[in-house]
Amino acid sequence: MIPLTLARDLKRAGLDWHPKTGDCFAIPDRDLDDRVFYITDMAIRIALLHGQPTVMFQGAYEWALDYILLTEVVWIPEEGQLRGRIESLLPVSASPSLRLTQTPGGYVCEIADGVEYSTHAGEDAASAYGHALLHLLSPPEDSTHERTP
Repeated sequence: MIPLTLARDLKRAGLDWHPKTGDCFAIPDRDLDDRVFYITDMAIRIALLHGQPTVMFQGAYEWALDYILLTEVVWIPEEGQLRGRIESLLPVSASPSLRLTQTPGGYVCEIADGVEYSTHAGEDAASAYGHALLHLLSPPEDSTHERTP
């Protein structure tokens, strides 16, 4: 699972989320940063409240929180979701490549799109993919990763 800081960076970079059952998220800045929540059919669901997408907490009697707007939570995508988003952003016509390699210190995700090559390290596979996705979502001048034409 990627750290909350990386998930927040991805959200700020424009990663969109269409919540579905099984997705996990965090509620930052409410003394809940260390808790991860999962969308289920029974306890937590997504609904519209006054036209706003809202995370609804059902049957959580121990909570003083009945709902929170989707804009106030942070999606924590899992490894497969991150890889899928990366693949969707790579150009179809340029024979792109995406490779994940295990290293002694963790993992490295390599992306080549026919024009640019970049590498992105992480402690685990999900973090490496998360950093690679952040690179793809961020403007080139913000990148601190290796870039070779």
